[in-house]
Amino acid sequence: MRPWPFLSFLPLCLLFLGLCLGLPLQAQDLAATCQASSSYDLTLQPRQLVFERATPEPTHVVVGEGTLRVDGVLVHGAGEQQDRIRAFEREVRALVPQVRAVADRGVDLATQSVRDEVAGLGLASDSRDELDRRLAAHASSVKQRIASSQSTKDWHGSAFEQYATELSADLLPAIGVDLGQQALQAMAGGDAQGALALRDRAVGLATGLQARMRQQLQALRPAVAALCPSVQRLLELQQGWQDAQGRPLHLLERDP
Repeated sequence: MRPWPFLSFLPLCLLFLGLCLGLPLQAQDLAATCQASSSYDLTLQPRQLVFERATPEPTHVVVGEGTLRVDGVLVHGAGEQQDRIRAFEREVRALVPQVRAVADRGVDLATQSVRDEVAGLGLASDSRDELDRRLAAHASSVKQRIASSQSTKDWHGSAFEQYATELSADLLPAIGVDLGQQALQAMAGGDAQGALALRDRAVGLATGLQARMRQQLQALRPAVAALCPSVQRLLELQQGWQDAQGRPLHLLERDP
């Protein structure tokens, strides 16, 4: 199960720097704050919301203009249910920009965490400037992706793995080349201890950055918690929805 659709922005965009540096960082707990999850991907379209999953059935649910279609069959579209369907769609569309804003702030926090941690590595000024430039460019790119994305499919699986690989290939050399040069200079000068110290600092970068980013991202918890009433409202609005076979629909599920 994934966090509620589009809250998947949070663990992924907040972790983009951690992933590109090879860190096993976990921010999933932030997105799980509202205790709601979904097995569906959500795609926003101009006149409808599309929920999709591979299995189990139902696999394709369309919410739009007061109607609810499940695997191509109209199951709700009149009376009180119609009002609830319209309210559900409004709530989702109102919630998405709020999630984007939290995610943007998370990108800023993650970027600053990297800058703060790398500051202790003693990189040359040219290397620091280049790293800052690349960090800023990638942070801007991630924010643009958040702003333009209309589907949670953009934020998991192969699509995100490819993007994380691209980030890694661009950012890691900015640190690795400088540390490698420092180590070579230390060895050339007969300073074996200095070379070993550089190795230890490089190894410690992962641990230090993980701890720093965990601490920084806690600042997002109140903002995420502020989204929870809207998420709970969505859980309430979907109560009683069924497919054509009478099976209850759980576009969102309440976590224990």
